[in-house]
Amino acid sequence: MDAKILPIPSFNLSGTVLFWLLTAIVTAGSLILDGLGGRFFSLGESLTLPLLGCTVATVAVGSWIVPLLQRLKTGQVIREDGPQAHLKKAGTPTMGGVFFIPVATIVALFWSGFAPDVIAVCTLTLAYALIGWIDDWQILRRRSNKGISPKMKLALQIGIGALFCLWLGLTQPSAITNVALPFGLVLPLGAFFWVVAAFVLVAESNATNLTDGVDGLMGGTGAISFLGLGALVASTHPELMIFCACISGSCLGFVAFNRNPARVFMGDTGSLALGGALAAVGLTTHDLWGLFILSGLFFVESISVIAQVLYYKATKGPDGIGKRLFKMAPIHHHLELSGWSELQIVASFYVMSFLLVLMTLAFR
Repeated sequence: MDAKILPIPSFNLSGTVLFWLLTAIVTAGSLILDGLGGRFFSLGESLTLPLLGCTVATVAVGSWIVPLLQRLKTGQVIREDGPQAHLKKAGTPTMGGVFFIPVATIVALFWSGFAPDVIAVCTLTLAYALIGWIDDWQILRRRSNKGISPKMKLALQIGIGALFCLWLGLTQPSAITNVALPFGLVLPLGAFFWVVAAFVLVAESNATNLTDGVDGLMGGTGAISFLGLGALVASTHPELMIFCACISGSCLGFVAFNRNPARVFMGDTGSLALGGALAAVGLTTHDLWGLFILSGLFFVESISVIAQVLYYKATKGPDGIGKRLFKMAPIHHHLELSGWSELQIVASFYVMSFLLVLMTLAFR
């Protein structure tokens, strides 16, 4: 039996209106946090300037790249077992991560003065973007929604993550032994850090990848989450606050093209990179607890897929067919098939993402 259908929100927005509301929320949030700097969050640097700078830069670059992707015929291959309403999206260019991720990392590097932490986090972000690009390219080349094998993707994620953690262990030994918890508590990990780090990197990047399934969803929630993460780490790692502000701004600029109806999708090139960036900042700042709360939405998306698979296997009958817990996973597809419009899903997820940011900062 399918999971209970949640009540459908009554509001009705256009993609353009929702984009400008998102822009207002993120910009106002950064201005408020800048205003609180020195009193509550000790920001020291500006969140707003790199955020808006990357937003404008991403829109400018995207205005050139999106038509190029259209001319190169990088149209998305839509999975046949997905929501039928998505079939009309076939042909929309993918690989949008090729322009907004580099813009964010380049601006972050220069704005931070090439701080070592930012160089390392940018390197991992770009490496995960490369994994996603290879996957996207294989999908386009084969004209199917099967890219590189899951085992190969996992091996690449773990291998690159291990190199990042090796750098972290050599430069910040305390980062691989302790994890900050609320109320000043510290969790010692010791050698178990390597297992935790591998899990965080793989889980976070795959969670953001799963969330990228509706126009404007991952881009908008990413903009909000990175803004919150920037405020969270500002007092101890102002250079990484700049990195987070840049990613937030680039996500916002990307939504200008990805809002419903989308002119471009980020593809695995963008979604894997965003998850890798979140995990890298969390590991570098020792603040995995804050990262976990901020990523609550992405966590639910992942859990819905895992629960769907486990429930299906556990309820298999003699005919080899099992029951479904959700109409379709991840959960945003379940909501779609339950009657929610894409815009209602996206707006609701934006609100939840913003509430998670407030919750994270309240318990910092």
